[in-house]
Amino acid sequence: MRTRPTLTWTPGTDLPPGTTDPEPVADALRTGGVLVLSGAGISTESGIPDYRGEGGSLSRHTPMTYQDFTGSPEARRRYWARSHLGWRTFGRARPNAGHHSVAAFARHGLLTGVITQNVDGLHQAAGSEDVVELHGSLDRVVCLSCGVFSARLDLARRLEEANPGFSPVAAGINPDGDADLTDAQVGDFRVLPCTVCGGILKPDVVFFGENVPPGRVEHCRELVRAASSLLVLGSSLTVMSGLRFVRQAAGAGKPVLIVNRDATRGDRLAVTRIALPLGPALTRVAEGLGLTVEDATTA
Repeated sequence: MRTRPTLTWTPGTDLPPGTTDPEPVADALRTGGVLVLSGAGISTESGIPDYRGEGGSLSRHTPMTYQDFTGSPEARRRYWARSHLGWRTFGRARPNAGHHSVAAFARHGLLTGVITQNVDGLHQAAGSEDVVELHGSLDRVVCLSCGVFSARLDLARRLEEANPGFSPVAAGINPDGDADLTDAQVGDFRVLPCTVCGGILKPDVVFFGENVPPGRVEHCRELVRAASSLLVLGSSLTVMSGLRFVRQAAGAGKPVLIVNRDATRGDRLAVTRIALPLGPALTRVAEGLGLTVEDATTA
């Protein structure tokens, strides 16, 4: 029996309340050794919606699962049509104040690393280096048969040539780069095979229902072990891929701090949750530390 992955979580009534004081984050950064774990909420101010916040995409959209993608040619047609359209918008997103603040913290030696659940590449675009992309990146494509990686931009050009005139109007764009299209809008969209072996192409991202590669998980666990504290930015921590690192940090006695407007599945393990928008909150922290938040697109 095939089961659906956990997509939602209902907060209990006994969760500790959030605060609007970001000073605990500043205190942790002054101490140094902070590991950042970011989620979709840090990219909402760049125009990419999150999954579960107010107006989140899960209210109208069920993400593609690995089982559906690999098991159904029609599911792959729907995915690639929607993802190809979404890529046009998704690829134009630019880092916001939250991403730039994280990059500033790193430049000044306050962080030990950045783990992101996002697939948008915006941390790197803001200037952060050595970012661990827990769920992969939409910039890359992998063949499920021969394992060859290729650039998403190259596939986008091939899809443009194979589907001339494909330009439906999407109802919305989702955090995974998938656009909301009806079956009629998908139509007979042509899906392309691997140019090396003719196998099935998949974006190099971890779909719902798919496991994060074990080596990547262990690398993240090593980062948690080396950190003094864990700072969670814009993640509801609904799925285990991120929650496990919060549990690891808390279990080792390391402070967990969360900046997220809504309650999260990790609140009981955190010393505080700051219920503020990420861009303004992190900019305020950076200014309080005397740091300049540079715009990496012009620096």
